[in-house]
Amino acid sequence: MSTVIKTASEPAFQLDSAFDYGDEFGPEKIVYIYEPRCGLRGIVVIDNSSIGPAIGGIRMTPTVNTREVFRLARAMTWKNALAGIPHGGGKSGIIADPRTLTLERKETLIRQFARGIEALNQYIPGPDMGTDETAMAWVRDEIRRSVGLSSVLGGIPLDQVGATGFGLAVCAEVAQHFADINLKGATVSIQGFGNVGRHAASYLTHPKRGAVVVAATDLAGTVYNPDGIYVEKLVNLVKAGQPITDYRENGTQILPREEFVNIPVDIFVPAAQPDVITEANAPLLNCKLMLQGANIPCTEAAERILHERGIICVPDFVANAGGVICGSVEYHGGTKSTAFQEIEEKLKENTLAVLDRAKRTKLTPRAAALELAKERVKEAMSYRRAN
Repeated sequence: MSTVIKTASEPAFQLDSAFDYGDEFGPEKIVYIYEPRCGLRGIVVIDNSSIGPAIGGIRMTPTVNTREVFRLARAMTWKNALAGIPHGGGKSGIIADPRTLTLERKETLIRQFARGIEALNQYIPGPDMGTDETAMAWVRDEIRRSVGLSSVLGGIPLDQVGATGFGLAVCAEVAQHFADINLKGATVSIQGFGNVGRHAASYLTHPKRGAVVVAATDLAGTVYNPDGIYVEKLVNLVKAGQPITDYRENGTQILPREEFVNIPVDIFVPAAQPDVITEANAPLLNCKLMLQGANIPCTEAAERILHERGIICVPDFVANAGGVICGSVEYHGGTKSTAFQEIEEKLKENTLAVLDRAKRTKLTPRAAALELAKERVKEAMSYRRAN
């Protein structure tokens, strides 16, 4: 039985026209947090905590809504189950635009939100789009419960170490054989050059793997060079606060941001917003392997189109699990070294299990991964006391 706790009647908090996304797995609880004095509007979804306390990030965007938070929480349920960590799935959202907030205003919203979730001890927050290790430090200061902290506070800062990007590179090592490509020299397009995308670019082009990034996209546009982009130079440009379209090297073309779908590459990494690849542009995508760095970056209908075209599409809750594995290791007192060992071991094992099952059963990789995840969650649910 799902529990919906409402603390506001704001239009942004209303459930969708039909609450049609509950099932046997959850959500267990939906909580709305509203503080009119500071303008806080927040959403928390604890989807399933059968395996353990739900762990998942706090997303801050002006458009985040209940359905999006639920979809992200459900993805965390499957991701955490597949990753083999002792946590269920949850997610939260704060309706605000971090790009327009002062640091003081953002801190006020984060701290107030933290106080609002203090009693939700089945939810452990971490960083997500619009939040970072500083935000997690504010949360920890309020309720003593968060992951993705700075090393000063004993954490493993996800944005600095690039755990999710590292996991994507490990996933590519396994997936290359199923996509019939050689990672050494494979061309890569990164859509979204933020904390996930730029680390994925660095780890994929590491001499151990030897891939070549030829395209990168952010809100400013797309940078394309068929001979390859100097990843370190592009990363430094972004860190300096400049748009990637300021990148200049011989042979580089600056294209509209939507042009990434037309660039021929071996590996495509969507690492930005949800639903970037849809039924409309999936037929145009020109790659052999997609590694989903963002959460829900591709609709299921689009994934079916890609599957029919012979493109291997490793779903988000398999490919980008490096961050949550790192968060779990941190929460349980582990180190960065331990976290990266866990990520490598689990990502290799899970990617192989999913793609092998998909190949044997002719299922899409997402369907194969869901089978595995549901088996694990159902077993955990079977051990719980019936109410």
